[in-house]
Amino acid sequence: MKISALYFFCFLWFLTGCSTVQVLDRPYPAWGRQVNLPSADGSQVSHIQILIPEQDYPACILMVHGMNEHIGRYAESARLLAEKYLVAGLDLPGHGLSNQVIAKAHDAWQKEGGSQDISSAFLQQAAFSDLDAMRKDLEQAVRYLSTQCDKHSENNKSLPIFLLSHSLGSLVSASALQNWEDNVLQKRIQGVIFTGPAFSVTEVPGWRGWLQNPFIQLTYHNHQHFLHPHDEALPLLVFNQLTASLLTPLQDGLIEFLSLPGFRKLFSPATPDWVMNYLSNWDEERRRHNNDPFIIRRSVLRYVLTVEKEIIRFRRDMARFSTPYLIIFSEFDPITPAWGSQDFIEATLNNHPDNEVMMLAGENHHEQLFSTPKLRQRVFDKIEQWLARRIN
Repeated sequence: MKISALYFFCFLWFLTGCSTVQVLDRPYPAWGRQVNLPSADGSQVSHIQILIPEQDYPACILMVHGMNEHIGRYAESARLLAEKYLVAGLDLPGHGLSNQVIAKAHDAWQKEGGSQDISSAFLQQAAFSDLDAMRKDLEQAVRYLSTQCDKHSENNKSLPIFLLSHSLGSLVSASALQNWEDNVLQKRIQGVIFTGPAFSVTEVPGWRGWLQNPFIQLTYHNHQHFLHPHDEALPLLVFNQLTASLLTPLQDGLIEFLSLPGFRKLFSPATPDWVMNYLSNWDEERRRHNNDPFIIRRSVLRYVLTVEKEIIRFRRDMARFSTPYLIIFSEFDPITPAWGSQDFIEATLNNHPDNEVMMLAGENHHEQLFSTPKLRQRVFDKIEQWLARRIN
């Protein structure tokens, strides 16, 4: 009887974690002119903001945000950069006002006010079996920015374009640059700034990691070997491929099953508290993030698995990445651990003389552009120096 009661209360506790209600009760943070473009597949809208300085500018910058956030958060960064450059920002598919649930709720809020329910906004993630839609919308945003950049430049001359990307946005940007077939578009991008890039999988800190990290590492190991055979001794190769061939379909099948309608609301995890603690090293920014209604607070399991597979695919061929870059990351970031950035640097640093690294030694926060004011200024000074070097 006691055991049955314990199970019952555990079940109730579990369900309360699945009944998260999220409401929209304020305007989307607009820092530039709002532009809606048809998304690459034509079925939805891709939302862009653009900020054009009054004076002449030597280059244009497109900002690309990370997983479950939105480009509206980057107002301070955009305004700092817009003192010298034309700046645009893209809401990736399923995020910000490119998320149709959020966009419709925002339109309703503007007409009616009150609180609009956006609890189902995260379910748009269920459509992502890969990141192709994000790469295509990024390509479309670059093409749009190219026309705006030249139209507003002095004498309509063709100016260099740079990407400033964070976390998942860095993975989308890097994999897109690596695979775009349009050489003209590739050449237009004169550099990319990676901050906290998602080139590795999460390592959960503390006691939670004892339970979760073995599973994360197992799925990562299985997908590595299932997607790509490795250069190993034959007995180890056979063992790893056989294990991955048996476990990966079962693992992926279970996650796919739990991501189906009727199950995905129940089994989509909410953002854990520890993630909030590692996003910024500034209490004020943590409060802003916690109170931001446009942040997506849950993730469909299929989407999480998709990102892991994309990380593995990119890492397989990352040594041929040739676009000049500045990479900025924290030494002890558990959300996108430093080993991913360090592997990327080791494989690519000598691919271009302008490649540069800024590791924030001793820091463990993930969002370097949202650091304490003093550290953020250091980061932007580095970005400005690197941009000036590339432009000149």
